[in-house]
This record gives sequence, C-alpha cells and structure tokens, in this order.
Amino acid sequence: MIVVTGATGNVGRSLVRTLAAAGEPVTATSRRIADADLPQTVLRRPADLVDAESLRPVLDGADALFLQNGGPSAHLLSPRDLVDVAKAGGVRRIVLLSSQGVATRPGSASHGDVARAIEDAVRQSGLEWTVLRPGGFASNTYAWAEPVRTRRTVAAPFGDVGLPVIDPDDIAEVAAAALREGGQHAGQTYELTGPALITPRQQAEAVGDALGEPVRFVEQTRDEARAQMLRFMPEPVVETTLSILGEPTPAEQRISPDVERVLGRTPGTFADWARRHVAAFR
Repeated sequence: MIVVTGATGNVGRSLVRTLAAAGEPVTATSRRIADADLPQTVLRRPADLVDAESLRPVLDGADALFLQNGGPSAHLLSPRDLVDVAKAGGVRRIVLLSSQGVATRPGSASHGDVARAIEDAVRQSGLEWTVLRPGGFASNTYAWAEPVRTRRTVAAPFGDVGLPVIDPDDIAEVAAAALREGGQHAGQTYELTGPALITPRQQAEAVGDALGEPVRFVEQTRDEARAQMLRFMPEPVVETTLSILGEPTPAEQRISPDVERVLGRTPGTFADWARRHVAAFR
C-alpha cells in the first residue's frame, strides 16, 4: 500500500492517478479528501499533517509514503512525529516533496529552514528515502485564471525574468518512480525543473495561444505584487517569493537534468501544460 499525503494538491492528485493507473494499491489523504476527483479504486482517508496522530490509522500497514512538506502550514508540522508515526505503521520508504529553496535560499525561514528541518527528519529516519526539490510550478498560473477568463489579462511582476517552471505531472511521475521502484532512487535528492526558462510575459502568451485568443500582459511593480500576495500568503513567504521571481540566483535558473534521468524523457514545457489545462482559463 502506498499512502499519498496532499492528495488534493496539484502534485498529489496527479500522483494518485498515476499510481492507480499502474495498478498500485493507493490510499489518498488530505484534510478534505471525501469529494476529491480521484479514481474509484483509491481509498480515501482524511488526515492532517499538522496533527501527526491523525495519520496513524491511515499509515497502519502501509509500505511507502509520499510526504509533502506542508506548504503554507509547514512551520506547524512536527517532522519527527510524522516520521515516528510512519515507522510505527510499517512504512519502509518515504518520498518527500521538498523545495528547491532548501539549497538556494538556506537563510530563508519560509523556503529554506522549515523545509530543511523536514528533510533532516526524513534523512535521519532510518527508512529508505528520496527527496524531491522542485522549483516553481506551472500550476502557479492558476492564480491568473479569473482575470484571464473575465478580461483576457494577466498582471504579474518581473515580466521578463525567466525561471524553469515545472509541470506538476512531471513531479508526480518522478515521485511514482521513486515510490514504486526504490532501489536506485534510495538516498537520492532530485532537483526538478522544466526544460527551459520562461518569463511571465511568455507564460501569458502561451495561455493565449492555448485559448486561441491574445492575453494582455500588465507588468506590476514589486509593491503592487506584494500587496496582492499578502492577501493570501504570510509576509516572509511573500518576500522570499518576490526575490526568487525578481532576482533569481544562477542555481534557480539552472535547468536540471534530473527529470530526464529518472523518466528517460525531457520534462514537459509550460505550453504543453497550458494546452492540457486550458479549460481553467476559458
């Protein structure tokens, strides 16, 4: 049995479908799992990573665990407790969805320190482990869906700064390989990126191409973007995110070969992702 936490997220949902299609027995878990759009063969069990004990009945008898790092709630997690509950349930293998920021923003409380603590707990667990460190997700552009649907307009800062954003489906495929195969993936840390740098302006153009209609790009100032992001993100996360978007380090702009190493193919482009998910922007 493979347990997938964060099963309603962009990576978790894709991972559950990938594993189920391969015939693997899967338990999907998140705080609100009951109505999730998942295959009928998948067992759904509610749990909250912030409350490690809520995972105990979910993990009982599991062989492998996909553990996402908590996202905005990461600072509320108890990594040692999560690992202890996993071991008590019989888990032998953990694949952790971490963050590129562990390596590129080590001084950042939001992107580096918290994620590092979770990584350390997994590495020191005595279990077989694989760590995934993706950069920015293509699916972050879902934040543009409403203005694209209503006004065919995108507003974003740093319009001409490129980053190698990754398709969450590629992260899910790498995770599935590590969960199912173990072996060569044990003890590995994979940095996951897309195949090329792409700017916000180019992303908006790709969404327009997928729609068959032009999408206008409006460049925000840093202050405008900060004010908008503070409505739904804590200030430390906002500040580090703006730094990554506006002043990425060479490591954050590097194209990693790890997706191709694991999957034997190049990662998908943002344009591919936009075409597959164009319904969100119609």
